[in-house]
Amino acid sequence: MLYTMNFLLAPSAPCRAGAALLCLLLSSSLPSWSIDLNNGNAPIQVVITTAAPIIFSDISPSGSDATVVLRATTLITNSWFDATAPYHPTAQGIYSRLGRRPEIERTTRNINIASLYASFRVLNSILPKRNSAWRAMLSAEGLDPDNNSEDISSPIGLGNKAGKAVVAFRERDGMNQLGDEGAVKYNRQPYADTTGYQPVNTPTDLREPSRWQPRITSNGTGIFRIQQFVTPQFAKTKPYSYDSPAAFQVPRPDASNPRGSKGFNAYKAQVDEVIAASANLTDRQKLTVELFNNKIDSLGFSAVFAALSRGLSLIEFIHLDFLTNMATFDTGIAVWKEKARWDAVRPTSAVRHVYGNRIITAWGGPGKGTVNDLPADQWREYVNVADHPEYPSGSAAFCGAHAQSARRFLGNDVLNWSIPVPKGSSTVEPGVVPAADMVLGPWATWTEFEADCGISRLWGGVHFRPAIDEAYPLGRAIGNLAFDFLKRHIDGNAPPLP
Repeated sequence: MLYTMNFLLAPSAPCRAGAALLCLLLSSSLPSWSIDLNNGNAPIQVVITTAAPIIFSDISPSGSDATVVLRATTLITNSWFDATAPYHPTAQGIYSRLGRRPEIERTTRNINIASLYASFRVLNSILPKRNSAWRAMLSAEGLDPDNNSEDISSPIGLGNKAGKAVVAFRERDGMNQLGDEGAVKYNRQPYADTTGYQPVNTPTDLREPSRWQPRITSNGTGIFRIQQFVTPQFAKTKPYSYDSPAAFQVPRPDASNPRGSKGFNAYKAQVDEVIAASANLTDRQKLTVELFNNKIDSLGFSAVFAALSRGLSLIEFIHLDFLTNMATFDTGIAVWKEKARWDAVRPTSAVRHVYGNRIITAWGGPGKGTVNDLPADQWREYVNVADHPEYPSGSAAFCGAHAQSARRFLGNDVLNWSIPVPKGSSTVEPGVVPAADMVLGPWATWTEFEADCGISRLWGGVHFRPAIDEAYPLGRAIGNLAFDFLKRHIDGNAPPLP
């Protein structure tokens, strides 16, 4: 049975917004510690504890860079699924067929060890420079990181073979992880664009007001950079649950084109809705924006909470966590195809196009609240806008897929998740927001969870409403496909290995 730790379900005062339930587990300041492999949950207590802070520090400090974050979490959870399939009565791995182990071997200890070694192989592929951290992860549990056994009669061998199988397929799956895929000219760096995408607009010249404009961004220390469409080749990456993203399309974002069929008035109406939302932001809305901007804090932790609160077994948790990650990963592939196709303008560029330097009323920036005399060309989103075109909303689609796949797996819409948030714990307005302790949510259902996820992108100023509305059905459709795909593998009806 899954060992459910009481402290995971208890609020903790020092936790930052969005991570209250699990911040004790994921704090980068926590040292590694040995768990009880016979009764514990190594995927949560060891792998997530070790990997999440490094993903934040090395890949995405905000947790908002969806394609690279989801790739890491999906491959890790995929390795858990494949490594533990032999300990399930019927399950078959995605990239490996390692047979069936006798019932007497289907112990929590073996499942934990297999998961750890599989994670070790995947993490060394994704972040090889962190090899010392991954070695320490195993050593802390009394396991030998130099044990390269592939004997499938042992959990170590199962983990090594399963992890290597995931790596062998996914290192060259279209994402250009190694920098050697496609016609990459002059730039053979890992994850470099293989599509040849070029923006129509420059950071200083909005030549086409319907199209995406890269921004000049700063980390606040005098270092500036120009945005580039992050991993546009994600649209060419091999999905799990369907053959091609060509089957998924969203309608033309007509309101985002001032010269389009709906005209300038519709364009301006979208802008005005975003500005009005900015002017009326509440502390609860701000913290909700921050939560859903961070894909690990929102998507990742909600799945862990659902598993723990429902008392899922260790292997059931692995199935749920892989499912929700895989559903969002596959959704991202279709979303990125559509983002490149429509190349739609972000609200910030549109606000400046409509209002120039005229005075508006809106949120004025960290600690400034609502400002009545803000020049429109100084308006900014509540959270930093991601490095890709606006339409459709990746976050809304991800939450639709995540929620729908979880509903299918768990058998109902119940979530009952809430997050205690201490006074002043905002990451955007630290010390100011919230003005008093509060509780985010509660989200009684996955439906409520995905609704807040989507609308938070409008509150945060990073999306127009149509981008959100059109994203939900796309995500839910792929969430259904992901569940059906995983169920075939759990039931032993998987197709031949790819």
